[in-house]
Amino acid sequence: PKYKKEKKPHLFNARKKDLVIGETIFVGELASLIGIKAGQIIKTLMNLGIMVTVNESVDAETAQLVAAEYEVEVRVEIKSVEDTLDIAEDKSEDIVVKAPVVTIMGHVDHGKTSLLDKIRSANVTDGEAGGITQHIGAYNVVLEDGSKICFLDTPGHEAFTAMRARGANATDIVILVVAADDGPRPQTIEAINHSKAAGVPIIVAINKCDKDGATPDKVVQQLMEHELISEDFGGDIPMVQVSAHSGLGIDKLLEAIHLQAEIMELTANPTRTAEGVVIESRLDKGRGNICTVLVQNGTLKIGDCYVVGQEFGRVRAMWDDKGNSLKVAPPSTPVEVVGLNGLPFAGDTFQVGVDEKTVRQIAEARTNKAKAKVQASEVVVTLENIFEIASAAEKTNLNLIIKADVVGSMEALSASLQKLGNDEVSVKVIHSAVGGITQTDIALAHASQAIVIGFNVRPDGQAKKNAKNDQVDIKLYSIIYECIEDVTQALEGLLQPIVREEIQGKAEVLEVFTIPKVGVIAGTKIVEGKFMRDSPVRVFRDDVLIYEGQLASLQRFKDSVKEVATGFECGIGIQSYKDLKAKDILESYQRIETAAKL
Repeated sequence: PKYKKEKKPHLFNARKKDLVIGETIFVGELASLIGIKAGQIIKTLMNLGIMVTVNESVDAETAQLVAAEYEVEVRVEIKSVEDTLDIAEDKSEDIVVKAPVVTIMGHVDHGKTSLLDKIRSANVTDGEAGGITQHIGAYNVVLEDGSKICFLDTPGHEAFTAMRARGANATDIVILVVAADDGPRPQTIEAINHSKAAGVPIIVAINKCDKDGATPDKVVQQLMEHELISEDFGGDIPMVQVSAHSGLGIDKLLEAIHLQAEIMELTANPTRTAEGVVIESRLDKGRGNICTVLVQNGTLKIGDCYVVGQEFGRVRAMWDDKGNSLKVAPPSTPVEVVGLNGLPFAGDTFQVGVDEKTVRQIAEARTNKAKAKVQASEVVVTLENIFEIASAAEKTNLNLIIKADVVGSMEALSASLQKLGNDEVSVKVIHSAVGGITQTDIALAHASQAIVIGFNVRPDGQAKKNAKNDQVDIKLYSIIYECIEDVTQALEGLLQPIVREEIQGKAEVLEVFTIPKVGVIAGTKIVEGKFMRDSPVRVFRDDVLIYEGQLASLQRFKDSVKEVATGFECGIGIQSYKDLKAKDILESYQRIETAAKL
């Protein structure tokens, strides 16, 4: 009989030319490009320890390894529809001087917002919970000489690290506010690091200089430890003594900002299409998705189509920080914009496109790319990591659903809460979104046994009713560290208590008696501490533990007693144990439970 020789797939079907792929590629698409069946690709991936289906994607490096098995060379070339955005070249005659974007940073309660209030003659802290800034505020301030400064006010609490980092990356100059009566604190140092990482020049405002106990000279010395050397000591950091309460030194601070801006020669091209960065986004019941953006270059106009992160839209209306309606927004102008299809993240860049079709395609491409990256980075079970996965699965999770008023708070709260926990317990955020607490949130919380956390939002009537019926716990907060404190306590409640043993007493067996209907009773003498009725007991013979059980009876003469102290003789019975002998040592102890801490 003639046997048909089986041909190897890579010699028969595989293409002999170079293939070009992107950052990720679907398994089915890779098989089609190489020229073989998808099943063969899946089999090759299984041999590499990767379990995927035909509709799942793999990263470029994995695709190259698979293609090499079939003698096909794959070249990675990242192509993006974003290349279709019209990037205009700036002409020298169009370049103008732009207003500096100044971010105010520093520790909580050091007077950042109060200082800005004094400059812009407004009172923002009255509207903030507990007088603490929870969001990034963006304000355009016109000074007496007609010059403009765009101020970004970032929160000082440690939970808003990410928001402060974005503030530093969106700014030209950082004003570091340090209280003269407190000095540099953890968030002050964090702000310094963010500013240095972003390569942004720093101006130090030493606030509360008119307060009793203020020591501005000491603050200057403390800042030198963090490589901030004052101009008075031959450094390059302007340090101005100010008071947000009385207005002391405000004019000197503004002068320092103008001087720094002149040195930096900040320019922009107002004639080109607008580019900028998202400061904040939130959902408004009346106006829909609202996004606060800072125009960094170009001019944003009503009707412009633009893409922001994975979202897109058309500028239908925009307002300045005082609520005035605007038709155009030149460089260094913070504005609120409506017309987006979704809520972008704080720190996302936005670009104006030619038409709505282009920006829609770019947004969809970014969404697909993000999904493919997540899919490609999913954990693959191997012999090496199976124990890690199993131990992670054994963790006790505190499931949370987080709803907040703005995206920045939602992100900051989620990030802070997910850092809590240890090897035994952890926080798992099932869902997080912007907006009020709805029936859907309650249904999800009920199904996943989660607690609903509302940050500056409230449940609607039906959601509140459903939560009561389904016994879903809703916790409402307006200050972030109160939320973190409560969740920490809840996690500690899930921890196994710490059990320690405390030796109560030791007794030596002098003689053993067998009493009808009672059992074996040891005649003992308490040699150390005391023995208490119903306490656990251990039996040692020749210093070796031979039994561990429970004390059954404790008697003095014919009377049953609660405890017997050192030096006294007593009769001791042990539950379910009869093999007692003279000279055995009995040890009484107590188990003490204490609550575990993270």
